Amino acid sequence: MKIALVSPYDYPYPGGVTEHIHYLDLHFRRWGHGVKILAPSTYDEDELQDNVIKVSGTIFPLPLSGSKARITLSPRIYHRVKRILQREQFDIVHAHEPMMPVLPLAVLRHSHAVNIGTFHAYRKSHAGYNYGKHLLQPFFDKLHGKIAVSPAAAELVCRYFPDTYRVIPNGIDIESFGGANVRPLPAYEDGRPTILFLGRLEKRKGFEYLLRAFPYVLARFPNARLVVAGAYSDEDKEPYARYVAEHRIPGVEFVGYIAPEQKPHYYASCDVFCAPSTGFESFGIVLLEAMAAGRPVVASDIEGYRTVLAHGRQGILVEPENECALAEGLVYLLNCPELCKQMGIEGQRTAADYSWERIAGHVLDYYREVIERVRKVIGPPWWAFSTGTDS
Repeated sequence: MKIALVSPYDYPYPGGVTEHIHYLDLHFRRWGHGVKILAPSTYDEDELQDNVIKVSGTIFPLPLSGSKARITLSPRIYHRVKRILQREQFDIVHAHEPMMPVLPLAVLRHSHAVNIGTFHAYRKSHAGYNYGKHLLQPFFDKLHGKIAVSPAAAELVCRYFPDTYRVIPNGIDIESFGGANVRPLPAYEDGRPTILFLGRLEKRKGFEYLLRAFPYVLARFPNARLVVAGAYSDEDKEPYARYVAEHRIPGVEFVGYIAPEQKPHYYASCDVFCAPSTGFESFGIVLLEAMAAGRPVVASDIEGYRTVLAHGRQGILVEPENECALAEGLVYLLNCPELCKQMGIEGQRTAADYSWERIAGHVLDYYREVIERVRKVIGPPWWAFSTGTDS
């Protein structure tokens, strides 16, 4: 098949959708399919992999659910997208967050392929869908197949665009996180109890509650360490670093951005992984990464995390925005190494169901299913489907 993977977000700036597209691309090409990634990017074209088509370099950071969506709003992409689609003649156009302005909408407007949309986001309500539904409906109607990464994500979009959604979750690179060659970093092999936070320092990630909880952990484990890693800037870090200094909290290490190949070693270096998000998480990808590394998890009891973590099996779910509950969960697990080991084993069993090879296979099967359904309904259109084989 000839497949277009469309991202509205700055590629390959770190993020869940970017990572999702990266691994679909990796496996589809490994299986012999032709794949192009259409995305805006702040990277120069010579810095991008050869199958990325940079549609725009103008990025606008749009505030969204406590985060910032790095998208393009450039009107110049409209005709550029049309030319790209005419030239490439894709069999499948797979748009991620297909109702997000403006790239996915421009692609759907011009696409004559079989169109698939994956909906990633979850929040309690969606103002864009609510107020823009009538404008977005014609674009939604061009989707032949709809995927949601979790039941929570499906429930959100179905509220505004009722339809049938196939739930195909995010995946993880099992071998990278749980392989025998993944060793703890030497700096953390000193026996100190270590808690890991990995993520951006955005309000919705809830790091402030973990930081407030950490002194309670120190009261029970005075030599404990909190490692704070993620794609955050010095500006993002500044208020938290100031809080640490003002309250004289020892053991907090801000390590900042870590390269993807280093992430497994950070998971391997911790005793407990903590994800204190306040909401707006459609899926618990970082939870699965920690599970694949054999580490127990303390996480907020929110819908997206309940999808992958069962309380008391792979870790502990606690009340969101509650530093006392976080502290109790962390102290409980740090005090029970045997239970941590059992939860780690259970987590690895769970994570195995989310390998990218398995997830990419489900997506590819869905492509074929939708293609067959379209063929039966309307017959082959002028571009005649080159999808009878895997090449």
